[in-house]
Amino acid sequence: MNGERLKRLRKEKKLTQAELGKIINVTKVSISGYENGDRNPDTDNLRRLSDYFGVSSDYLLGRTDKPNYISSDNNDDEDNRKSAIIDKIKREFPDADPMFNDLASFTADDMEDVYDYIKYIKSKKKK
Repeated sequence: MNGERLKRLRKEKKLTQAELGKIINVTKVSISGYENGDRNPDTDNLRRLSDYFGVSSDYLLGRTDKPNYISSDNNDDEDNRKSAIIDKIKREFPDADPMFNDLASFTADDMEDVYDYIKYIKSKKKK
């Protein structure tokens, strides 16, 4: 478990350890242990964390630096990445929904840029 990544994701959502624990049904002590490397989540909790933050379990485990990395040996990899990014944008930025009709021609890398840009604009508005 890459505790620093989990901590950063939690702080991006402005959650306390106790709040995140409640969301995935573990204690604050468990979340603290995951973040400081004293304990590792079991498979179910890793899946819950991955689903909640919209990142791959490989990202949380430190096996890839791409948050939405999808390992695949077939030609659907690009489509899978695009779908994962669209889902992430829809979940985190529901007010951006009208633009999704225009994303069909984008590559997965283009869509990562769209996600990063939306995230940047949202963070500027909070300040």
